[in-house]
Amino acid sequence: MLTLGVMLSGGGRTLLNLVDCIHRGELDARIAVVISSLSKIKGVERARAAGLPVVVIRRKDHPDVETFSRQIVETLEAHRVELACLAGWTCFWRIPEPWLGRVMNIHPALLPKFGGQGFFGHHVHEAVLAAGEHRSGCTVHFANNEYDAGPIILQRTVPVLPTDTPDTLAERVFEQECVAYPAAIRLFAKGHLVIQGDRVMLQRPGATARPPRLPRAD
Repeated sequence: MLTLGVMLSGGGRTLLNLVDCIHRGELDARIAVVISSLSKIKGVERARAAGLPVVVIRRKDHPDVETFSRQIVETLEAHRVELACLAGWTCFWRIPEPWLGRVMNIHPALLPKFGGQGFFGHHVHEAVLAAGEHRSGCTVHFANNEYDAGPIILQRTVPVLPTDTPDTLAERVFEQECVAYPAAIRLFAKGHLVIQGDRVMLQRPGATARPPRLPRAD
């Protein structure tokens, strides 16, 4: 069983999806701790209602990024977390070398498009619509010390409809996030993900490494 730490800064819907997947037996994992960058948000309420331990680590309570990042790592290690899952986490923290390849993120767009500082939540969907894109989707990737720039694990796509608003597009993308994130975590748990340079390869016993694929939603 894989031990997860979930990190959030918002409503906690991604956290609830992981909780539901675990309860349905679709994900052989347990959430050992939820780390929130804010104290008064829906995600904290939802985590506590689910019976999960919550640790609030706010950037403004620390003099610099280094001490902020150190408390995050100490919390993850104190709970024996094997994989940290960013679930709407919006604060920069410096990931130390031993944790590179052990921090996963999901982004509501098809990276490398519409990623980087400031691209989160509805800002992403508004930008996709403003650009006139015909497709959007979600990306699961390993986080590094640049915003939305780590090696991509898998993506799922959705069409952008002429009638879409940021809200309707967000809901359709989130449906695919609910599939993609657990799938990526399962691949990690089975030891199938190998980082080679800036790419993630799928490694099965006795097989040649190849990029992981997940069927498209459309």
